[in-house]
Amino acid sequence: MKKIIITTALSASLLMCVSCASHYQMTGIERTRILIDSKYDAHPDAEAARFMAPYKAKVDSIMSPVVGRSAAYLYARRPEAPLSNLLADILVWSGKDYGEKPVFAVYNMGGIRAALAKGDVTAGDVIDIAPFENKICFVTLTGEKVLQLFREIASTGGEALSHAVKLVITPDLKLVSAKINGEDIDPKATYRIATLDYVAQGNDKMEAFKSATNVNSPTDVSNNVRFIIMKYMKEQLKEGKELNPQVEGRITVKK
Repeated sequence: MKKIIITTALSASLLMCVSCASHYQMTGIERTRILIDSKYDAHPDAEAARFMAPYKAKVDSIMSPVVGRSAAYLYARRPEAPLSNLLADILVWSGKDYGEKPVFAVYNMGGIRAALAKGDVTAGDVIDIAPFENKICFVTLTGEKVLQLFREIASTGGEALSHAVKLVITPDLKLVSAKINGEDIDPKATYRIATLDYVAQGNDKMEAFKSATNVNSPTDVSNNVRFIIMKYMKEQLKEGKELNPQVEGRITVKK
């Protein structure tokens, strides 16, 4: 019996070693966002629908109100994309409600978790984009620290930047040049910046923000960026305007 047990154990060990061996090698990783729409629900399950009905009614009352309208499919992608441009611009736009006049804004790409389909934009769509409890934040950095920030942004391949900023980076993610409103950055000047409280803490490799001064970081839930985004979209909708941000060359890769 002992021999049988030992033989079996040895056999199992050999099989495990063989199964661990592989001729496959990873050559790269690619990812994309998949837009979930009606085509994925062409044949809904009736029993599942009945089970979900009481929950769906409550959720729909929160998620379904239309807050805006998009002229095209809007997505976020490094180094620059329409949705990420829009979100950064909204942060600058929001400054008026806080007595602030930010020169530019930074919205971290990791905080953008969905895309927008063409057509009506609902509250649920905005929550999908900004699902975290991040709030608006305004800070001041010296020009020297702004240049550090832009080098850090270049090293990630790009973050969402507002209209005033123009960066040129290399294919190996080094900063070549940086301008704000068409002008070189003065290392000795100070710049007011709109961002998210999470980013202002120096997260997502943007450590320059750890040197920020004159921080205005309202903590009330109404200052959550999702509500600021909805407010902007509602105002645009009220004025009969569709969301139609463009790629403008805010971050370009030098060839």
